[in-house]
Amino acid sequence: MLDRRLTGTGLGLLTAVAFGVAGCSGDATPPGASPSVSVSPSPGASSGAPADPAAAAALGDAAAKLGTTPFKVTVTSGPALTITSRVDAPGGVGTSNARYTAGGADITVEALLADQDLYVKVPGVTEAGKWVHVDVARLPEGANVGLVPGRIDPTNTAELLSSTTDVRSTGPGSYAGTLDLTKAAGVAGVDKVMIDGYGQAASAIPFRAGVDDQGRLSELTLDLPALNGRPVQPLEVLYTDYGTPVTAAKPTAAEIVEAPESLYKTLGG
Repeated sequence: MLDRRLTGTGLGLLTAVAFGVAGCSGDATPPGASPSVSVSPSPGASSGAPADPAAAAALGDAAAKLGTTPFKVTVTSGPALTITSRVDAPGGVGTSNARYTAGGADITVEALLADQDLYVKVPGVTEAGKWVHVDVARLPEGANVGLVPGRIDPTNTAELLSSTTDVRSTGPGSYAGTLDLTKAAGVAGVDKVMIDGYGQAASAIPFRAGVDDQGRLSELTLDLPALNGRPVQPLEVLYTDYGTPVTAAKPTAAEIVEAPESLYKTLGG
Protein backbone atom coordinates (compact mmCIF):
# COMPACT_ATOMS: atom_id res chain seq x y z
CA MET A 1 0.00 0.00 0.00
CA LEU A 2 2.60 2.53 -1.10
CA ASP A 3 0.04 5.27 -1.69
CA ARG A 4 0.30 8.92 -0.72
CA ARG A 5 -0.50 8.18 2.89
CA LEU A 6 2.23 5.59 3.26
CA THR A 7 4.76 7.67 1.35
CA GLY A 8 3.85 10.62 3.55
CA THR A 9 4.28 8.40 6.57
CA GLY A 10 7.83 7.64 5.58
CA LEU A 11 8.76 11.21 4.80
CA GLY A 12 6.94 12.68 7.75
CA LEU A 13 8.09 9.80 9.94
CA LEU A 14 5.34 10.09 12.50
CA THR A 15 2.31 10.67 10.28
CA ALA A 16 1.68 6.94 10.53
CA VAL A 17 0.11 7.66 13.87
CA ALA A 18 -2.71 9.43 12.09
CA PHE A 19 -3.03 7.46 8.86
CA GLY A 20 -1.54 4.00 9.26
CA VAL A 21 -1.89 3.10 12.91
CA ALA A 22 -5.44 4.39 13.02
CA GLY A 23 -6.30 1.75 10.43
CA CYS A 24 -5.75 2.95 6.89
CA SER A 25 -7.85 1.50 4.13
CA GLY A 26 -6.80 0.71 0.61
CA ASP A 27 -8.23 3.98 -0.68
CA ALA A 28 -5.56 6.60 -1.29
CA THR A 29 -6.09 10.20 -0.28
CA PRO A 30 -5.63 12.39 -3.37
CA PRO A 31 -2.53 14.62 -3.24
CA GLY A 32 -3.29 17.91 -1.55
CA ALA A 33 -6.65 16.72 -0.20
CA SER A 34 -7.51 16.68 3.48
CA PRO A 35 -8.48 13.24 4.81
CA SER A 36 -12.07 12.79 5.89
CA VAL A 37 -11.99 11.93 9.56
CA SER A 38 -14.33 11.70 12.50
CA VAL A 39 -12.55 12.44 15.77
CA SER A 40 -13.41 11.20 19.25
CA PRO A 41 -11.89 13.05 22.22
CA SER A 42 -9.10 11.31 24.07
CA PRO A 43 -9.99 9.90 27.48
CA GLY A 44 -9.16 12.46 30.14
CA ALA A 45 -8.63 15.18 27.55
CA SER A 46 -9.41 17.86 30.09
CA SER A 47 -7.64 17.31 33.37
CA GLY A 48 -9.34 20.14 35.21
CA ALA A 49 -6.26 20.30 37.44
CA PRO A 50 -4.67 23.66 38.21
CA ALA A 51 -1.34 24.51 36.62
CA ASP A 52 1.77 23.84 38.69
CA PRO A 53 4.44 26.44 37.83
CA ALA A 54 7.21 24.39 39.44
CA ALA A 55 6.26 21.29 37.46
CA ALA A 56 6.07 23.28 34.24
CA ALA A 57 9.50 24.78 34.89
CA ALA A 58 11.07 21.39 35.64
CA LEU A 59 9.64 19.81 32.52
CA GLY A 60 10.62 22.81 30.42
CA ASP A 61 14.19 22.62 31.70
CA ALA A 62 14.30 18.89 30.92
CA ALA A 63 13.19 19.49 27.34
CA ALA A 64 15.71 22.32 26.93
CA LYS A 65 18.55 19.94 27.79
CA LEU A 66 17.88 18.08 24.52
CA GLY A 67 19.55 20.98 22.74
CA THR A 68 22.77 20.73 24.75
CA THR A 69 23.98 17.14 24.31
CA PRO A 70 23.74 14.13 21.97
CA PHE A 71 21.02 11.60 22.74
CA LYS A 72 19.03 8.69 21.33
CA VAL A 73 15.28 8.91 20.84
CA THR A 74 13.02 5.93 20.19
CA VAL A 75 9.45 6.56 19.05
CA THR A 76 6.78 3.87 18.86
CA SER A 77 3.06 3.73 18.20
CA GLY A 78 1.97 0.17 18.75
CA PRO A 79 3.65 -2.53 16.64
CA ALA A 80 3.23 -0.65 13.37
CA LEU A 81 5.69 2.21 13.88
CA THR A 82 9.22 2.33 15.28
CA ILE A 83 11.59 5.25 14.80
CA THR A 84 15.12 5.21 16.15
CA SER A 85 17.14 8.40 15.93
CA ARG A 86 20.50 9.53 17.24
CA VAL A 87 20.85 13.28 17.30
CA ASP A 88 23.46 15.83 18.28
CA ALA A 89 21.89 19.27 18.38
CA PRO A 90 25.10 21.16 19.26
CA GLY A 91 26.92 19.39 16.42
CA GLY A 92 24.04 19.78 13.98
CA VAL A 93 24.07 16.11 12.92
CA GLY A 94 21.69 13.21 13.23
CA THR A 95 20.54 9.88 11.84
CA SER A 96 17.10 8.31 11.81
CA ASN A 97 15.52 5.01 10.79
CA ALA A 98 11.75 4.75 10.68
CA ARG A 99 10.14 1.35 10.18
CA TYR A 100 6.46 1.16 9.28
CA THR A 101 4.67 -2.21 9.21
CA ALA A 102 0.94 -2.30 8.57
CA GLY A 103 -1.51 -3.41 5.92
CA GLY A 104 1.03 -5.88 4.53
CA ALA A 105 3.68 -3.17 4.11
CA ASP A 106 7.14 -3.24 5.68
CA ILE A 107 9.01 -0.04 4.87
CA THR A 108 12.10 1.50 6.42
CA VAL A 109 12.88 5.17 5.77
CA GLU A 110 16.32 6.56 6.52
CA ALA A 111 17.21 10.19 7.19
CA LEU A 112 20.59 11.84 7.63
CA LEU A 113 21.47 15.37 8.71
CA ALA A 114 25.02 16.60 8.17
CA ASP A 115 26.56 20.01 7.45
CA GLN A 116 23.08 21.59 7.69
CA ASP A 117 21.88 19.42 4.78
CA LEU A 118 19.08 16.87 4.97
CA TYR A 119 19.11 13.59 3.03
CA VAL A 120 16.54 10.77 2.93
CA LYS A 121 16.15 7.27 1.51
CA VAL A 122 12.57 6.23 0.85
CA PRO A 123 11.64 2.86 -0.70
CA GLY A 124 9.67 3.38 -3.90
CA VAL A 125 10.77 7.00 -4.12
CA THR A 126 14.57 7.06 -4.04
CA GLU A 127 16.98 5.08 -6.21
CA ALA A 128 18.81 2.21 -4.53
CA GLY A 129 22.11 3.34 -3.04
CA LYS A 130 21.25 7.03 -3.41
CA TRP A 131 20.49 9.70 -0.86
CA VAL A 132 17.91 12.33 -1.84
CA HIS A 133 18.90 15.86 -0.88
CA VAL A 134 15.90 17.77 0.51
CA ASP A 135 15.63 21.53 0.12
CA VAL A 136 14.38 22.37 3.59
CA ALA A 137 13.26 25.83 2.42
CA ARG A 138 10.70 24.15 0.15
CA LEU A 139 9.02 22.14 2.88
CA PRO A 140 5.48 23.37 3.56
CA GLU A 141 4.49 24.89 6.88
CA GLY A 142 4.04 22.20 9.49
CA ALA A 143 5.80 19.48 7.50
CA ASN A 144 7.75 17.08 9.68
CA VAL A 145 10.55 15.12 8.05
CA GLY A 146 12.12 14.17 11.34
CA LEU A 147 15.60 15.64 11.07
CA VAL A 148 15.66 19.31 10.15
CA PRO A 149 18.52 21.80 10.56
CA GLY A 150 18.02 23.69 13.80
CA ARG A 151 15.29 21.28 14.92
CA ILE A 152 16.49 17.70 14.84
CA ASP A 153 14.58 16.13 17.72
CA PRO A 154 12.03 14.06 15.71
CA THR A 155 9.24 14.97 18.12
CA ASN A 156 10.32 18.61 18.54
CA THR A 157 9.60 18.13 22.22
CA ALA A 158 10.57 21.57 23.47
CA GLU A 159 8.00 23.28 21.24
CA LEU A 160 5.45 20.59 21.96
CA LEU A 161 5.71 21.04 25.71
CA SER A 162 5.56 24.81 25.36
CA SER A 163 1.93 24.39 24.24
CA THR A 164 0.76 23.06 27.60
CA THR A 165 -0.90 25.23 30.22
CA ASP A 166 -1.80 22.68 32.89
CA VAL A 167 1.31 20.55 33.46
CA ARG A 168 1.37 19.07 36.95
CA SER A 169 3.51 16.68 38.97
CA THR A 170 2.15 13.16 39.40
CA GLY A 171 5.07 11.82 41.47
CA PRO A 172 8.86 12.06 41.68
CA GLY A 173 10.13 12.81 38.17
CA SER A 174 6.66 12.27 36.65
CA TYR A 175 4.35 14.80 35.02
CA ALA A 176 1.06 14.98 33.15
CA GLY A 177 -1.17 17.52 31.47
CA THR A 178 -2.67 18.41 28.12
CA LEU A 179 -1.12 19.88 24.98
CA ASP A 180 -2.53 22.24 22.38
CA LEU A 181 -1.38 20.92 19.01
CA THR A 182 -2.89 23.92 17.23
CA LYS A 183 -0.01 25.95 18.67
CA ALA A 184 2.63 23.47 17.53
CA ALA A 185 1.91 22.42 13.93
CA GLY A 186 4.32 19.84 12.56
CA VAL A 187 5.21 18.50 15.98
CA ALA A 188 5.35 14.72 16.43
CA GLY A 189 4.46 14.21 12.79
CA VAL A 190 0.95 15.57 13.25
CA ASP A 191 0.86 18.16 10.48
CA LYS A 192 -1.61 20.99 9.92
CA VAL A 193 -3.92 18.78 7.87
CA MET A 194 -4.27 16.34 10.75
CA ILE A 195 -4.63 19.09 13.33
CA ASP A 196 -7.47 20.58 11.30
CA GLY A 197 -9.02 17.10 11.11
CA TYR A 198 -8.92 16.71 14.88
CA GLY A 199 -10.93 19.89 15.32
CA GLN A 200 -11.39 21.00 18.95
CA ALA A 201 -9.83 17.78 20.22
CA ALA A 202 -6.43 19.01 19.01
CA SER A 203 -6.36 21.69 21.70
CA ALA A 204 -6.43 19.20 24.59
CA ILE A 205 -4.20 16.19 23.92
CA PRO A 206 -3.35 14.33 27.16
CA PHE A 207 0.33 13.64 27.79
CA ARG A 208 2.55 12.01 30.39
CA ALA A 209 6.25 12.69 30.78
CA GLY A 210 9.17 11.64 32.94
CA VAL A 211 12.64 12.92 33.75
CA ASP A 212 15.72 11.03 34.96
CA ASP A 213 17.73 11.65 38.13
CA GLN A 214 19.72 14.34 36.33
CA GLY A 215 16.63 16.28 35.32
CA ARG A 216 16.76 15.15 31.69
CA LEU A 217 13.70 14.09 29.74
CA SER A 218 13.37 10.30 29.77
CA GLU A 219 9.94 9.63 28.30
CA LEU A 220 6.90 11.27 26.74
CA THR A 221 3.54 9.72 25.85
CA LEU A 222 0.77 11.39 23.83
CA ASP A 223 -2.76 9.97 23.85
CA LEU A 224 -4.10 11.03 20.45
CA PRO A 225 -7.86 11.05 19.72
CA ALA A 226 -9.60 8.21 17.91
CA LEU A 227 -10.11 8.63 14.18
CA ASN A 228 -13.22 7.42 12.36
CA GLY A 229 -14.30 5.68 15.53
CA ARG A 230 -11.13 3.59 15.71
CA PRO A 231 -8.65 4.07 18.56
CA VAL A 232 -5.13 5.23 17.84
CA GLN A 233 -2.17 3.70 19.63
CA PRO A 234 -0.46 6.10 22.07
CA LEU A 235 2.64 7.80 20.73
CA GLU A 236 5.47 6.80 23.07
CA VAL A 237 8.89 8.47 23.06
CA LEU A 238 11.95 7.34 25.04
CA TYR A 239 15.11 9.43 25.47
CA THR A 240 18.33 7.54 26.29
CA ASP A 241 22.11 7.44 25.67
CA TYR A 242 22.73 11.04 26.67
CA GLY A 243 26.26 12.14 25.80
CA THR A 244 26.98 9.28 23.37
CA PRO A 245 28.71 10.69 20.25
CA VAL A 246 26.70 10.67 17.00
CA THR A 247 28.39 9.81 13.70
CA ALA A 248 26.70 11.19 10.58
CA ALA A 249 29.01 11.58 7.59
CA LYS A 250 27.79 13.49 4.56
CA PRO A 251 27.24 11.19 1.54
CA THR A 252 29.63 11.46 -1.39
CA ALA A 253 28.59 13.46 -4.46
CA ALA A 254 28.04 10.23 -6.38
CA GLU A 255 25.53 9.09 -3.76
CA ILE A 256 23.41 12.27 -3.81
CA VAL A 257 20.49 13.23 -6.06
CA GLU A 258 18.14 16.18 -5.66
CA ALA A 259 14.64 15.49 -4.37
CA PRO A 260 12.03 15.09 -7.13
CA GLU A 261 8.99 17.34 -7.33
CA SER A 262 6.85 14.39 -6.26
CA LEU A 263 8.49 14.40 -2.83
CA TYR A 264 7.50 18.00 -2.11
CA LYS A 265 3.99 17.39 -3.48
CA THR A 266 3.65 14.40 -1.17
CA LEU A 267 4.44 16.67 1.76
CA GLY A 268 1.95 19.26 0.59
CA GLY A 269 4.41 21.67 -1.04
